[in-house]
Amino acid sequence: MTRGFLGLPLLFGALAACTPTEQNAAIGALGGAAVGAAVSSDRDREKGAIVGAIVGVAASQLIGPAPQRGKCYYRDQYGNRFIADCQ
Repeated sequence: MTRGFLGLPLLFGALAACTPTEQNAAIGALGGAAVGAAVSSDRDREKGAIVGAIVGVAASQLIGPAPQRGKCYYRDQYGNRFIADCQ
């Protein structure tokens, strides 16, 4: 357990050098892996963590924040995605 706490500063230091998109992907993977491992059975925790990490990365890329502050992603009537001021 203490090894995990000692590794946290290294993880945060590595994330500080990443772009916001990469940071969102890493946070999505970590969160998804934690949830996947928590909800799976005792024998399949590794599989649950792997599937959760994949789902977390995909979700962070699909529903992540827009690249500019105060901007949001929207879709028009034709399904095209665009960025505009948040309402």
